[in-house]
Amino acid sequence: MRENSRYSRVTDEVLARLVGIVGEKNVLTGDDRYDYSRDETLVVKPVFPEVVVRPEATGSVAKILKLANRMCIPVTPRGGGTGLSGGAVPIYGGIVLSLERMNRILEIDRENFVAVVEAGVVLSDLYQAVEASGLYYPIYPGEKSATLGGNAATNAGGMRAVKYGVTRNSVVGLEAVLPGGEVIQTGGKFVKCSTGYDLTQLLVGSEGTLAVITRVILRLVPPPGKREILFIPFHHLSDAIRSVPDILREGILPVGLEFMERDIIKMVEEYTGQEVPFHDYEAFLMMIVEANSEDEVYRIATHIGELCLRNGAVDVFSPGSLRAGQHLLEVREKFYSVIKHFGTLDLVDVVVPRSKIAEFIEKAKKIASGYGIPLVAYGHAGDGNIHLHPMGRDEAGYEAKAKEMMVKIYKLGVSLGGTISGEHGLGMAKMGYLPMVAGKPEVELMKRIKRAFDPKNIMNPGKVLDMEELQV
Repeated sequence: MRENSRYSRVTDEVLARLVGIVGEKNVLTGDDRYDYSRDETLVVKPVFPEVVVRPEATGSVAKILKLANRMCIPVTPRGGGTGLSGGAVPIYGGIVLSLERMNRILEIDRENFVAVVEAGVVLSDLYQAVEASGLYYPIYPGEKSATLGGNAATNAGGMRAVKYGVTRNSVVGLEAVLPGGEVIQTGGKFVKCSTGYDLTQLLVGSEGTLAVITRVILRLVPPPGKREILFIPFHHLSDAIRSVPDILREGILPVGLEFMERDIIKMVEEYTGQEVPFHDYEAFLMMIVEANSEDEVYRIATHIGELCLRNGAVDVFSPGSLRAGQHLLEVREKFYSVIKHFGTLDLVDVVVPRSKIAEFIEKAKKIASGYGIPLVAYGHAGDGNIHLHPMGRDEAGYEAKAKEMMVKIYKLGVSLGGTISGEHGLGMAKMGYLPMVAGKPEVELMKRIKRAFDPKNIMNPGKVLDMEELQV
């Protein structure tokens, strides 16, 4: 735990007040705090909070924050703990504010195509409830145990972003609690708004540094009619990436458009014991296509196949059954688990213009080869979001070399017109890279916003922005 003289410790008196707010069983001070000391980030070590508090209602959240703000105790909001940037790690100790008990789906409004959910609702429960109502929530970050509040706080992305966007594109309103305990309502069930500053979108992606999101209003859509999955092998990644703008220029908007290379496919096969079609080729595109009818989805899939074959595709594989299609999707969903199993040191989440994907990967691998570090690459070809994994070794000095290499790779991404995170956020793992993409005026503006919301810097300190100069 980092020491900081500006923050107060959680005293017995504070604990007693917290117990009075949420009850004794929802104030954790023992070994069960370990599960709240970390998220899924590879490069951030666990840090025990002094206390975990689990409120069940917005009013309780407001009382907890008012107490923490008055006593100057740091607060780390937490959803499902599935983040990949250390955003939920309580690096200054203090209070972890877990929203897991605020897990009610309050309304599925079929007339206005929205769902109103508490922040602790997990994705799998939302999908099930929305499907039962005859509607569809299209955002799919890839981890069904993630919570909607966490998705909103990090602006989670995923495989369906080409057609449906990322989480912010589906958030139309929020309830949030400010550090002083004030509860605000932003947005609503309406479609458009031009009334003052857009506080909804300011809070989306703010990673718990401005306020605690307690309720989310999400846009829903009619369910897709038919779906097809295409798996297309290429001899070269550049040929695969060259196909992407050709597909989009034709007015075809796949739900998802993923790329991957042979090394990750081989790892998946070894990890699962199951064979992937065309596994010996160098690069692959995987596309998810939706349409209202089988004839329409077949027409779109055929046209995509023709475009890819013109760009050097070896073949076009379409699963012959729902089960086979699901197998391909599960292959892609397992990538992060597979990479962790084989010993990756870190995760690059760079996004570049789509046309620069192949160039970025080629140059990044050249940088990595200078350090003797292999890189595994895959990502979202449809939106330019690339995931690179340096694979680890046990030799002395390897981690230091990897960190030096990562700086060069992030600078490369920025030089190609990209930025340092496409969907995982900055948290604490990537916070130090922010000056690469934001100049002094932009960073200072962000800091002024942070000070306006949170003058004592109790909200998730040490994440996104370096606020060490802030005096309390």
